[in-house]
Amino acid sequence: MRELHTSKPFVWGLLLIFLAIWFYALDARTLVPTDEGRYAEMAREMVATGDWVTPRLNAIKYFEKPPLQNWMNAVTFELFGLGEWQARLWTGLCGLLGVFLAAYTGRRLFGPRVGFHAALVLGSSMFWIAMGHINTLDMGLAGMMALALCGLLLGQHNDASKRERRNWMLVCWAGMALAVLSKGLIGVVLPGAVLVLYTLFSRDWAIWKRLHALPGVLLFFAITVPWFVLVSMKNPEFLRFFFIHEHFQRFTSKIHHRAGPWHYFIPILLLGIVPWLGMLAQSLWHGARDAAAGFQPKKLLLVWSVFIFLFFSISGSKLPSYILPIFPALALLIACYLERVPARTVQLSGALLVAGGITGVAYMPYLPKLTDVAFEVPLYQAYVPWVGAAGALAIAGGLAVIWLARRQTSWALVTLAATGFLCTQLLMLGHDPLGRYASGIDMVPAIEAELTPDTPIYAVGRYNQTLPFYLRRTMILVEHSDEMAFGLQQEPHLWLPTRDAFVAQWTADHAQGKKAVAILRPDIYTDLQQRGVPMRVIGQDPRRVVVTDDVAK
Repeated sequence: MRELHTSKPFVWGLLLIFLAIWFYALDARTLVPTDEGRYAEMAREMVATGDWVTPRLNAIKYFEKPPLQNWMNAVTFELFGLGEWQARLWTGLCGLLGVFLAAYTGRRLFGPRVGFHAALVLGSSMFWIAMGHINTLDMGLAGMMALALCGLLLGQHNDASKRERRNWMLVCWAGMALAVLSKGLIGVVLPGAVLVLYTLFSRDWAIWKRLHALPGVLLFFAITVPWFVLVSMKNPEFLRFFFIHEHFQRFTSKIHHRAGPWHYFIPILLLGIVPWLGMLAQSLWHGARDAAAGFQPKKLLLVWSVFIFLFFSISGSKLPSYILPIFPALALLIACYLERVPARTVQLSGALLVAGGITGVAYMPYLPKLTDVAFEVPLYQAYVPWVGAAGALAIAGGLAVIWLARRQTSWALVTLAATGFLCTQLLMLGHDPLGRYASGIDMVPAIEAELTPDTPIYAVGRYNQTLPFYLRRTMILVEHSDEMAFGLQQEPHLWLPTRDAFVAQWTADHAQGKKAVAILRPDIYTDLQQRGVPMRVIGQDPRRVVVTDDVAK
């Protein structure tokens, strides 16, 4: 029977279906806190103010990360307006970039079938799909680091011509530069460390002569330096905060309260690589045995995956998405292993899907019991059918994979990928009721009904990261600084540091007949109510109480 990857109608049909679902899902859910609201709002403020140099969140200087994602989101807003798919477009495109780069690199280095399988693996890995539909920096970083990785692989492979080597190495340097503009120095530190370790393990010392370092470094600085110079000229405090606090202290300490045990990323990796978990260990071992003459691409992919995983495992700051850049490398390693994968290994992957589906279906009755808040119970109940659908699909798909594995391996692998992709999308889409609650979007109509162009909105005790984007308004922080603490040190007039200061301002606004709106933590609302502060509730749920000082209605 003809191999599926050689059938153009099949490949193009599969690609079109994949892209249709991928882009549809970008607009199918509400933006949720914290990252999605934060980076959508920063880009919205960039467009509103016209300042594309100094990043701001809620009108406050925000120097935690470089601006590439904000720039891309702002360009999208300028072209297509404000909205959810617009806020996720850059992230979605970076996810697709990783899939296409893995496919192209696999095809060029190892053959057409490996390229096809690399796209299948990465485009169906649960973590890559999920993060490709969340507006966060780590997918942007992973996309740019994939550009650097694949540029290095294509520039160094043994059959590359001088021109190809130069051009692809320039792509590698550009990828590192864009990674730096995405999330900081790890965009160059991690690839540089991988190169050193690869050299030591492979003894491929000649690779250092093939890096095109001089034009590469010039290109790297041409891309990165202008913004760093401009932002430093406008904000002298930037350099120390960005390079010392956001890099050295973040890695070596628990200053951001994001610590985790050494094994923090292991379950994330194991779940994130589904549905290909059954062949992960074998693929890593296969990569370790790469003994090719000259450049050893599989060994480079292995070093990339293992080092970056260990680097973040020993860091004092951990978030699940930090290990996202290893997934394109893992996809290529798995795709190489699939060249000679035994049928029993494919069946194992199918069996793991069946087991996961059974677990999901069995867990359905317990989902509403995850909360003891009466308001939230219906939201979890609304999620139950989606979990059931994903579980049923996983069972059916897994059984089909087991049956196909000894009959037609190509169809078994496509079925495995399709099942993983669709199950992940179902789980993401079904989460939207919980996402709406977390975002507070259902409060927006009530708040907008009270607003005039001059109405101040106070965020008291908590900053809801998504509401400013949906309201198209910044807020005045009260008694809460969190990640904006450094910016507020530079511009303390932009907030009210104490509850008493807020009460005084609120009371004065009320006395002058000036309308104001406040979003309060429920315990703060109770305290203000006991103090006799004039308030009228216009919206309320267990996470927030929205009030106005216009009590006449």
